[in-house]
Amino acid sequence: MTGGPAPSLLEHRPALRPDVLLSPPLLNGPATVHLVKDPVSGAAFEIGTKEYFLVSRLDGTRSLAEIGGQYGQAFGRRLDERNWQQLLALLGTRRLLAGGPPPTAPERNPSPLQGGLLRGSLRLVADADAATARLHRVLRPLLHPAALGVLLLACLAMTAVLAAELPRLADGLGWTVRRPVPLLAVATLLWLSTALHEFAHGVAARHAGGTVGEIGLRWRLPVAIMYCRVDNYRYLSRRRDQLAVAAAGAFANLLFLLPFFGWWAALPAADPTGRVLSALLLLGSAQALVNLLPLPPLDGYTLLGHTLRVTRLAPAGSAYLRLRMRDRAAAAAYPPRARRIYLAYGIGSALLVLLLAAGLTAVLWYAATR
Repeated sequence: MTGGPAPSLLEHRPALRPDVLLSPPLLNGPATVHLVKDPVSGAAFEIGTKEYFLVSRLDGTRSLAEIGGQYGQAFGRRLDERNWQQLLALLGTRRLLAGGPPPTAPERNPSPLQGGLLRGSLRLVADADAATARLHRVLRPLLHPAALGVLLLACLAMTAVLAAELPRLADGLGWTVRRPVPLLAVATLLWLSTALHEFAHGVAARHAGGTVGEIGLRWRLPVAIMYCRVDNYRYLSRRRDQLAVAAAGAFANLLFLLPFFGWWAALPAADPTGRVLSALLLLGSAQALVNLLPLPPLDGYTLLGHTLRVTRLAPAGSAYLRLRMRDRAAAAAYPPRARRIYLAYGIGSALLVLLLAAGLTAVLWYAATR
């Protein structure tokens, strides 16, 4: 007794593993790509828009023939079994298909200490995601949009007042840097502010549906800073969630200054404590605002990338500008949107660096002549 004919490959209904992450479309050089990540192994790679069209429809309910028909309507080309075999082989090799071999998690270094005395890192929390989740539950009332709006307005008002009082703040900074004890106190508070900056990224990621991979201390002697590695937020579907995660650190820096700002505002201008607070407010607000500049590796650079839906903005922009100077015809092959973005960023970032250099020179000259 013989069985019926073997079903065609196109009749199969494969499914991507439900935990596999797919990013929104991102501009990378002349191409539009999507990021694909296996959250278990941590492996990630890029695919094009056509591959994304297929992969994102592998949900176990549609046959390959149905998906192929939709592909043909969208791109004007039908897929044969050989095309599907190549794609499914790629996904199967990376263990991204449901029902296939389970993914292998990377081996974790049992020691929390990595590196050496001069350069290294120390993992401080065994389960960073769980710890951040607990912190998120405590802070959740403050993450309501109304509460965040009030806090944002308070930070903007504080920043406006500090900008108007810049000479007073500069005098306080000049007084403080000549006194080691007050200067050490300011430096300690600023270090604490950087730690809160990192935790804020993690809490914002948890609030938006992302995860936190690691919390620890990283040092490049003589500098040591806290870090919080946020996973998966690049794959959030809503752009505003990505922007909130990227901006959370600078926002936390400004929130940290609010009680010190109230204390400073209540003191007489000549009070020594007011001078120390002036130094803290000037350096702390500069720390927050400089971090919003769209230059790598600052948070402002990440914010701009999410706003424009661009990955590797600086290197891709540099590559485009070099190509434009060497081969205008090849550069003209870039899509119009890519040409506009990369040219504007190249010119804008160069002007910004020049302005920062001029501003720093002016500040140093002012400090030297006081």
